[in-house]
Amino acid sequence: MSKSTYETMPFHLETERLILRPWAESDAAEFCALLAERGKETPTVERIRTAIAELLTATESTGIALLPIQRRAEGDFIGYCGLIIGRSSVEEPEIAYELFQRAQGHGYATEAAGAVLDAAVATGRKRLWATVGAWNTPSFRVLEKLGFERDHVSTEDNGEVVWLTRSLP
Repeated sequence: MSKSTYETMPFHLETERLILRPWAESDAAEFCALLAERGKETPTVERIRTAIAELLTATESTGIALLPIQRRAEGDFIGYCGLIIGRSSVEEPEIAYELFQRAQGHGYATEAAGAVLDAAVATGRKRLWATVGAWNTPSFRVLEKLGFERDHVSTEDNGEVVWLTRSLP
């Protein structure tokens, strides 16, 4: 099934405090810094530039996107949120988000993910997935607020992954 079955997701979303917009090459250094917070090997800014180009290309073919999150007042990059194929499919994509630690605990993830949920509804999709490491309690709280329900658990190399789902609208 191609993206023509669904409307293209809106790539510019605004909430009370946030702006989600398409990637720019100028996001590479901040994106790098965000990934560095995971505490694993950090890709180079050059690799991130390539990744941004790949994200934009994927968006062309799928009609869905992962979008950088900027705080409206401060204008700073605080993370990303959007729809990805991930472990799922174009028909039933995953919602994904990641924020700088300094931006966590202020409701930004819930606010951004709520806007992405509305964007997913606008594409005509019927269901979304989310996959979360079993240890990630804050992420579960965000998804529960958005009406996601646990579906099943799978085991991967890095531990247990909980699959959650939500019907749309």
